[in-house]
Amino acid sequence: MFLQKLLMMNYKARSVTVTETIKHHKEKQEKAKQTSANNDDALSALFGKTSMPNKRQSKKDPINPMDVQMAAFHCADRVLKQMMVTKLSQCQYALPLLVPDPFTQQIEFPLWTFREINQSWKIKNNNKEIMSQTQPIYKAETPMVFFFRFGSVSSSKSQLMNSLINEKHNTFFHRHCPGSSRTRVLMDGVVEITWFCPSGSYDDKFTERVAFCNLHGDAGDHEKQLQILTEMASVNVVLLPQLDRNDKSATKIQNLYKVPKPLICILTEDDSSLTEMGDGKYKIGLKDRGQADVSKDLREAITDCLSFSSSESNIFRLEDVAKHTDIRVDEEDNDDCKKGKKAAQEMMRLLEKKDLTEIKESFLPCQGEMWHQWCQKNKELNQPKGDNPEMEISKTKTEMMKVRELQHKSGISTFIHLFMEQMNSHDANESMFFLKWLRILLDEYTSADLSHLHHKYGEKWSMVSNPSKSSDKSEAQLLEQRELLEISKKLQDATFGLEHILREIGQIYESCSSVKKNKKDLQFDFSSLPSLAAQMMISGFPLELMDGDAAHVPLIWISAVLDELIQKLGDQRVFVLSVLGIQSSGKSTMLNAMFGLQFAVSAGRCTRGAFMQLVKLSDEMKKQMKIDYILVVDTEGLRSLELAGTSTRDHDNELATLVIGLGNLTLINIFGENPSEMQDILQIVVQAFLRMKEVRLNPSCVFVHQNVSDVSAGDKNMEGRRRLQETLDKMTKLAAKDEVCNAECFSDVITFDVQKDVKYFAQLWEGSPPMAPPNPSYCENVQDLKKTILSHVSESDGMMLTDMKNQIKNLWDALLKEHFVFSFKNALEIAAYRKLETEYSKWTWSLRKTMLETENKLQNQIENGAINEVEETDLQEELNLKSSEVKKSMSEFFERDTCANILIQWKTSFEIKISHIQENIVRETKKKLNDVLQQRVLKKKFDDQRTQNENDLLEKAKNLALNLKDKAKDDEILQREFESFWKLCVSEIIKDTPQVQDIDILKDMKEVLCDANECFSDLCMESKKCNILNMSSYSEYIQIQKTTEKIKRWFGFSEINVQIKNLITDIVQQVNKTIMSKNIAQMGYNKSYIQELSSFIKAKVTEHEDRHKEKYVFKKHFFSDLVLAIFNTVEKTFKEQHDIFKEANDPVLYITGKREEYYSIFQKYCQGATSAAIIGEIICNKLKEPIQQSVYKQTARDLADEMKTNCESLNGNRSNLEKHILKTLAEKEDFEAYLTYIHNPKKHFKSFIRGEVSQYINDNFNSSVLPKMRDDLKQKEKRITEAVKRATELVDKNQGDVDLWLRIFRLNLSDVLIFSENDLSGVSRDDVDVKVLEEVIIKELPPIISDMSKTFRYSEYFTLKLEYKDRPNEILIEHLCQCCWVQCPFCKAICTNTAEDHKPQPHSVPFHRIQGLNGWHERKTQDLCSGFCTTLVISSERFYPSHESEESIPYKYYRTAGGRYAKWSITPDLSELSYWKWFVCRFQKELENCYDKKFQGRGEIPAEWRKHSKQDAIESLDKFI
Repeated sequence: MFLQKLLMMNYKARSVTVTETIKHHKEKQEKAKQTSANNDDALSALFGKTSMPNKRQSKKDPINPMDVQMAAFHCADRVLKQMMVTKLSQCQYALPLLVPDPFTQQIEFPLWTFREINQSWKIKNNNKEIMSQTQPIYKAETPMVFFFRFGSVSSSKSQLMNSLINEKHNTFFHRHCPGSSRTRVLMDGVVEITWFCPSGSYDDKFTERVAFCNLHGDAGDHEKQLQILTEMASVNVVLLPQLDRNDKSATKIQNLYKVPKPLICILTEDDSSLTEMGDGKYKIGLKDRGQADVSKDLREAITDCLSFSSSESNIFRLEDVAKHTDIRVDEEDNDDCKKGKKAAQEMMRLLEKKDLTEIKESFLPCQGEMWHQWCQKNKELNQPKGDNPEMEISKTKTEMMKVRELQHKSGISTFIHLFMEQMNSHDANESMFFLKWLRILLDEYTSADLSHLHHKYGEKWSMVSNPSKSSDKSEAQLLEQRELLEISKKLQDATFGLEHILREIGQIYESCSSVKKNKKDLQFDFSSLPSLAAQMMISGFPLELMDGDAAHVPLIWISAVLDELIQKLGDQRVFVLSVLGIQSSGKSTMLNAMFGLQFAVSAGRCTRGAFMQLVKLSDEMKKQMKIDYILVVDTEGLRSLELAGTSTRDHDNELATLVIGLGNLTLINIFGENPSEMQDILQIVVQAFLRMKEVRLNPSCVFVHQNVSDVSAGDKNMEGRRRLQETLDKMTKLAAKDEVCNAECFSDVITFDVQKDVKYFAQLWEGSPPMAPPNPSYCENVQDLKKTILSHVSESDGMMLTDMKNQIKNLWDALLKEHFVFSFKNALEIAAYRKLETEYSKWTWSLRKTMLETENKLQNQIENGAINEVEETDLQEELNLKSSEVKKSMSEFFERDTCANILIQWKTSFEIKISHIQENIVRETKKKLNDVLQQRVLKKKFDDQRTQNENDLLEKAKNLALNLKDKAKDDEILQREFESFWKLCVSEIIKDTPQVQDIDILKDMKEVLCDANECFSDLCMESKKCNILNMSSYSEYIQIQKTTEKIKRWFGFSEINVQIKNLITDIVQQVNKTIMSKNIAQMGYNKSYIQELSSFIKAKVTEHEDRHKEKYVFKKHFFSDLVLAIFNTVEKTFKEQHDIFKEANDPVLYITGKREEYYSIFQKYCQGATSAAIIGEIICNKLKEPIQQSVYKQTARDLADEMKTNCESLNGNRSNLEKHILKTLAEKEDFEAYLTYIHNPKKHFKSFIRGEVSQYINDNFNSSVLPKMRDDLKQKEKRITEAVKRATELVDKNQGDVDLWLRIFRLNLSDVLIFSENDLSGVSRDDVDVKVLEEVIIKELPPIISDMSKTFRYSEYFTLKLEYKDRPNEILIEHLCQCCWVQCPFCKAICTNTAEDHKPQPHSVPFHRIQGLNGWHERKTQDLCSGFCTTLVISSERFYPSHESEESIPYKYYRTAGGRYAKWSITPDLSELSYWKWFVCRFQKELENCYDKKFQGRGEIPAEWRKHSKQDAIESLDKFI
């Protein structure tokens, strides 16, 4: 409790008393319950003598609060000791100067604990002006007054000292303080010290600073302390009882009296007033005198003594105490502390005799003019002007790179070298001491100059803000304003701390990162620099988020440090607490009191920029809060005076927007009750919150109103809340006009309760500084605010460190843009939408995967004749369970995701999309299954014929076997007889059953076209190599209309070629789709397909011609050549499908493949095998093909699911897939493949997916595919065995026959395998013992399974054995390619929306391409366009929507062009991929040849683009996509 209150600067910490004993508490209760009879005699009760019970007499004294303080001090480590003493100083308490060890009595001087205390005071100069001064306390050179006593005295020495220093505050604890007790254990021999600091007012007790030391206990018992302090004191003050001459203390008094040093004796048994006994020797009596009189006399005596003392003897320096022997100095007693100090001093020696305002320029060159220049260029880069934005951007980037190169070439100062060496070469404890020492020494070095500059600034500011009324002073005023700016710049230059050192290291890192190589004089790799800053953050040091001097976020550095932080801590969940307020409004003080942080608080070192610091939560709090850290972001303060001249409203708005956008909760700190100052900050804050509303961020806020005169006045506070609400509403209306949005009151912008979300803070100081202690009410207010903050933390999910890093980037990138809301909202929505698309892909895949299982099961049942009809309701029921899971997952995602407030806008549309997808999947599956039903009917003739042939063969084989039964053991005879029999039977089958004929697609195609009177071009008839599909120009196939001559002169044939190319691409895709839908492998080929496809192609060509007939028409042979080219391409597909059909249905091929099976059965007949044995073998043979097919299909589905999870290119959304496609294209550098990707993306996507699947199967066949197949094979064997046993069990139970057995067996396998008992109709079923049948199958099945397993050896065989639609690549294509394929009308970038129908969401793509890749060029020129869509839409450039357009349209208003342009959302963005810059430079010649145009004139490729390497291109994909 003591430490908790002390660390919160509550001086009542020392008033905490140890709880009284239980016995004493009960006694008090008994006394309170005295009877009324005892109370009747008042005089007896008041004056009568009472005997105290034994219990009361035995009560122990409470523990002295100073013992509690010293016990904590002795137990604390050095860091906590320093913090305790610093807080004691802030509470205006005396500090331990000499502390005897409670066990060894060794005296310790805790010099280290004083190092972080800074002292502020005010004095009047010779001109009677009040000057503010700030100095580290250990550097103070002041007179020192030493108080001590001999013997036991009745008056309190500490109380008397308090009356000299501050009558209203107990600086020294004394016997009359609350909680004091007669006994104390740890205070005797302790010397405490405090300083009186003047305020520059008339009633100061002393005009200069004075140190006061107090030796506790009898000085006679503590001779070492007495000797040290009396020697160092300017004035010695001793309290004396009546002494005898023989008293040992008398000798010491005699010695003190003889020396020339002033001595004041305070006599407890003397009643005389101030009496001078000689030069500098005084006595004052205490007896029967009031304390005010004694204090007056004592103060007068001390003042006289100090004026009497020589200047040298008048000086007390804290560090001089360490020079005395026989005392231990804490700094000298710790090796880490000594090493840290030595290293820091070595660095500080480099600054000696340097002009403070020039130090940064000399020692920190990277962050000076070069860094500021880069920041300015970066802002220009994000807001390009002019007619050719790409050239301007390229020029700016080149200039920025030159700055980076200059930074890189600039040497690393010895100062920074020493810092990095120290931080990289030692353990964490030593580094911590080093950093503390460096901060201490830097504060000492800069404090005097900063105080002087602040004073000059204040004087000049007063002159500028109160100009003379005379009108002829304008030039003088301008001069004064320039001088003010110069002082302001000097203030910035002279401010030098750890943050500037880290800023320099950050710039070293950013410059090395930009030029991609180490600095020459950097002795280790620059990539290790962020680790240094991350470790400092973990150790509790703040990290600069925004450079206060440049008003810029060093994004590369911040991102790298946060990456390292994530590397060291893991991706922890943080709650971001942001704090905003005007300068010197007490924000940092409040945070330091609340969390024990280390933000700078003195007036000489106001927080500049924005800083973030980690506050780690305890394990217990982590469990309660679901948060690992609170990240506190403190700001430089709005309307900062030091930024006068460089600070603008825009800068304040940027700062407010950044920290509010980053924070989960923002504290808005308002100081004082000045309405104009309130209005100033509120307008900025409201505008920032309004921006957050516009971008769908919903941070919370709490207003902290500090320095309120009377926080207990309820009515006044209610009035204050009402005024605040009115002001907020007024500011909301003003800000809404600026941001062009609707908001009438503050509650329209943010959820805000004026009763709960406004906190009133008492004044920080209880009295007038510098001697006033902190107000305890203020500390209680801080504690109350802390509870409110933790309440917000407990209700928040916070954000992951990764998300916070991205949030910083998005916020800053957007702030650099001209339109923050538009830019940031777009960035947030893109990130959120990508996340949603990834989840959407998972949801739809889970539905599709479930339906694939259902489809396979039902298809087997159809083939087995188990079902004859498929209804959508049945399929929907199969999908209901998975659908419920998906809906639950969706609901959780939209509610719990960190971007929930942004995602909510798409919740309804995606729920509808999922519902539509589900309906489509059901509808598609029903169609497929109905096709299977239809095919079953159409195939019945084939199947019946085949079954009849098989049954006939079995019957004939059986009869032959009966004739050869006596020769069953002569295998040679059996072979010869069977061979003769087999040839005869096969010839009969061939004669009776027509064979499946080979097909000639091109012959059929020519016959169809000749029947339609179509003709071919000579060239095409001569050679198949003339393929219309791959032509770059179609000029020979079209006739240009006269009205198009002007267009031809402007554009040539490029646009027409593109139109025709798109037509052909679309036709080819549709033809392929139609061919696959015919299921030729199952149903066979029909010449009518050629007729149907030719008619389709004719219709598409005619439709296109009608649409463009005003510009051109096709020549007659275009259609026939196109048909010939297409059928040349698809001929292979037709043939492959037909071969599969032929193998399965041609009687000769089929029967020939069954020879060995029939011979085996023939042998068994010869050997007299039972019908059960024959049926068992036939069943096993019939199951071979279905088992194999089922295993292949199941493995294909499992493999598709595995790849959807494990394959990096296929496991995300569309953007992820495209990223991997682009990487592959870059690695192969195949220009033709690029053209396919640009002009026919769907084809390329499918090709890529097939390639990825093929590669995955080849790479993982033995490790994944083969085990899956063998596992499923075992499952099938197990399922068959179970079906066999189940059938036998039910037949026995129902006394059935083999027909019942076969029916039960088929039904048990109907959803797994295709099997029909009709296949056994030709086998005798008489006297079949089903138990024998069971034994036969269980015996015969394992060898078949084993042989089948051995065939699973080759990856190529795997896909060939599967039907086209069942292959894993086609399953994934069907899933991944059901998305939007609309291309940008300018650059042909593909809309990345995962959903095919994403209305009302417009088409969009995160990164557009260079328009010239599409052949886009300047009208009336041969100049290809080198602009990106995203930069052109913020330029003044114009475009023609079509070749017929006579009027151009500004790119800024591209949507007004209507049509395809209106359906796109192209966001202004300058973060173009390096990828396309590299591509256009790498393939410039190929592109120019392809489009017969040049990158020249206005389309000239910027020189900066040629610096992008292929590696840069590939890395940019990972960075941005």
